[in-house]
Amino acid sequence: MTFSIVARDPETGDLGVAVASKFLAVGAMVPHARAGVGVIATQADANLRFGPEGLAALEAGADAPAVLEWLIAADPRRDERQLGIVDARGGSASWTGSACGAWAGHRTLADLAAQGNILTGPQVLSSLVDAYGDITAPFTERLVAALAAADRAGGDRRGRQAAALLVVRAGGGYGGGSDRWIDLRVDDHPRPVDELARLLAIHRLLFDRPLPASLLPLDTALATEIQNALTGIGRAPGRDAPEASAAELEARAIGAARPMPEGWDLRWQGALLDWMGWENLEERTAAVGWIDPFVLRVLRERARPGR
Repeated sequence: MTFSIVARDPETGDLGVAVASKFLAVGAMVPHARAGVGVIATQADANLRFGPEGLAALEAGADAPAVLEWLIAADPRRDERQLGIVDARGGSASWTGSACGAWAGHRTLADLAAQGNILTGPQVLSSLVDAYGDITAPFTERLVAALAAADRAGGDRRGRQAAALLVVRAGGGYGGGSDRWIDLRVDDHPRPVDELARLLAIHRLLFDRPLPASLLPLDTALATEIQNALTGIGRAPGRDAPEASAAELEARAIGAARPMPEGWDLRWQGALLDWMGWENLEERTAAVGWIDPFVLRVLRERARPGR
C-alpha cells in the first residue's frame, strides 16, 4: 500500500526518507531516522517497533544488512512486512515479505533502499530509483522528485492519500535543538506528493539558514530603506522600545558582526528581529550589520505600496 525511498546524501551525511501511500497519515507510521545513525522505512503490515529498535541497533554499531536480518528473524509475521534501511555509512538493505500485496518488491544501491507494495507494477519502483539518480538537485528535492516520478508511473494501485518527508542532520532542527531538519507530512490530500513538494519549497524559504557569504552588508542607505519599510508597516520601534539584548543578537545569528551604520542602533535591530519573528523568519537571523537577502525581499514585498 506504500512506496518509499530511504537514502543518505554522501556529500553531507544527511539521512532521509520519503514515502507516499493510499493510507491516512502515512508519515506517522513509515519514517524513522536519527542523524549520524541511519534511516528506516517500515511498511506493508508495518511493524512500528522496527523503527526505534532498528535505530538503536544501528547506533550500537551494526550495519544495515545485519540490522535488517536481526529484525526480520525476530518477527513471526515477517512475510507480511516490508522494510528498508540505510545506515550512516551508506550501507543499505531491504526486505519484502512473500505475503505483501502485489505488486511488491525492492531495490538497493549504495546509499539507497527503495521499496513498495500494492503498486501498479515494477515500473513504479524503477521510476523512483531512476529519477533519484538522474535528477540534479539538492538531496531533499531529489527525494520528493523520486516520489513524484513513481506516482506518475502508477504509484499505489488503490490511489493517493498521503505523503511525507523526514530528513535529519545533527543540530538541523529548529533553533538547533534537534536533528529533525525537515519533517513534513501531508496526511489526507487528493494529490499528496504535489502538496509535499509545495510544503518543502515553503520550508526551504522560511527555515533554510543562509551562508555567511550570501549576506548583504547593512550600509547607511540600506539601513534607511529598512527603517522606512518597518515604519511603513507599523513595525518601527516605539519611543521607549527596548534595545535588542545580547542574547537575542547571539541566538541563531549567522556570520560575524560588523559595525552598525549611521542611524542604525540596537532599538532598530530589535525591531527588525521582532518583525522577522512575526514572519517566521527567525532562522534567517544575520549578525549585527548584515541582512539575509531573502529577508530583505520579504520586507520589501510587505512594504510595497498598495499591498
